[in-house]
Amino acid sequence: MWRRLRSALGRLRGIPAGGGRLPAAATMERAVVRCVPSEPKLSLRLVLPDGSARHMQRDQTEPLGRALARIATNTAKGHAKAAKKSKKARAEDGSAGEAAAETPAVRLFTRDGEAVAEEVPNAAAWQDGAVLQIGEAQYRVERNPPALTELQLPRSLLAGFPVCPKVSTEFAAPEHCLFRWYRQQRPEADGEAAAGDGGPGWVEAAGTERVFTPSNALVGLRLKLRCTPGDGAQRYGPAREVESSGPVEAGPGACTFDSRHLYTKKVCGQDSVRAVSYNILADTYAQTEFSRTVLYPYCAPYALELDYRQNLLKKELAGYNADLICLQEVDKSVFVDSLSPALDAFGLEGLFRIKEKQHEGLATFYRRDKFSLLSQHDVAFSEALLSDLHRELCEKLAEYPLVKEKVLQRSSVLQVSVLQSTDVPSRKICVANTHLYWHPKGGNIRLIQIAVALSHIKHVACDLYPSTPVIFCGDFNSTPSSGTYSFIKSGGIAEDHEDWVSNGEEERCNMPLSHPFKLLSACGEPAYTNYVGGFHGCLDYIFIDKNALEVEQVIPLPSHEEVTTHQALPSVSHPSDHIALICDLKWK
Repeated sequence: MWRRLRSALGRLRGIPAGGGRLPAAATMERAVVRCVPSEPKLSLRLVLPDGSARHMQRDQTEPLGRALARIATNTAKGHAKAAKKSKKARAEDGSAGEAAAETPAVRLFTRDGEAVAEEVPNAAAWQDGAVLQIGEAQYRVERNPPALTELQLPRSLLAGFPVCPKVSTEFAAPEHCLFRWYRQQRPEADGEAAAGDGGPGWVEAAGTERVFTPSNALVGLRLKLRCTPGDGAQRYGPAREVESSGPVEAGPGACTFDSRHLYTKKVCGQDSVRAVSYNILADTYAQTEFSRTVLYPYCAPYALELDYRQNLLKKELAGYNADLICLQEVDKSVFVDSLSPALDAFGLEGLFRIKEKQHEGLATFYRRDKFSLLSQHDVAFSEALLSDLHRELCEKLAEYPLVKEKVLQRSSVLQVSVLQSTDVPSRKICVANTHLYWHPKGGNIRLIQIAVALSHIKHVACDLYPSTPVIFCGDFNSTPSSGTYSFIKSGGIAEDHEDWVSNGEEERCNMPLSHPFKLLSACGEPAYTNYVGGFHGCLDYIFIDKNALEVEQVIPLPSHEEVTTHQALPSVSHPSDHIALICDLKWK
């Protein structure tokens, strides 16, 4: 069928069915082709000679001739429509004559000017640099050009805090994109020349990096970003612009983490690893009425807002220049829209594991030029307990149905990632991240959870990847005097430990437990890592395999005066109710 149509169109066009070379070059338009091997169709976007935009979807395996015939038909329809309008206009003004709609010649030529045979499949025919001819018009084919699929600025901008845009691309990479920042022209600024390509009312802000930190001089002015997508091979796609929804606001002044950044100005050397563990306070908990009126009544309401806290958090994390960051209480939307784009701009790749039936979870980030990801082994404690790997523990727990049911009801998860050094490929590390059950009387539940966690980590670091050192971070909701902390450090817990009856005799579940690791709390036992109005204590740790790793330095925590400047945490100068733990480690 299509062959007969092709032959008929050929007669109308006055060209042979095959062969021929590209006529003399005319002004080139663009024909953008998107062709992905995993998808059955390719798309073609162009503006036809009559000015109408077309977006065509064609099977990749379809012969080129069919696609060209469709373009010819669409073009002829456009001409006919234009001719009809022209005839009506002439009839109204009494002019004579009638324009006849013609079917134009439609051919595709290689970049060398040779005609592409119409039997060639679309996927092979539409190559980058090819030329599509429609009548007298010529189009340069751009196959899979770099493109921006998303460009966003944060809703809240603070002077002195990095602005990290969300940049999503196709056939491009953010690190190869071109960035240009503009700021709003001040009202009545006669001596201020607006940038020629920034548009009326905009002035260049001397920023050409992906991340821009507005100065105090920009307070009250909005920002605009122009991004041109690139693929690293000197190909660039069409630029897009995005303006901030509001002006730059004044920052809070000194923050609790400013003095800590003095110790982390540079990234560690290849033989060292800087690790961070931090419960960042999920927005889903910070924005409840209970949080505002009972947990954090001392915190200014605007300082509990997510946009405000994210400004502080991004500046804090970026300033640590860490190689590994383990975060707890990470809202899924915060990971996707804020943290991942921001830390990506600073060279960190992010992994996320949501809690069961929750909106928040765990995030692990690692420095791309230092590590590559070998595998992930995340698991929910409730699921793990019922697996073959933990059968022995599950059988022990079967004697205590109330406790078992409580463990199975918990949403807690364990994030486990195996990383490989890019500099020394034989060097691997198993990074674990968790957030244990929170209840003050849940010591027995936490003991079960940590037993499952350590057994799972053993399977990964000893069985799947033998002799791989472990770094185990998290909010363990356990003080140094707890059974959980003692179990992790000593390698065992007795069946008569008091934590087995943490919630009364009804939930007693005496059982001895052990694990094979020699773990050390790298940051020791600080007086507190969580400081709120009604409680302060040490709940967060970075445990390391002391047979393979040693502590090079521990970054001092903020002083008590800094923590209590605004009574407690969170505050206008600190984004969470927890404090980040940071340490530099090195291989033995």
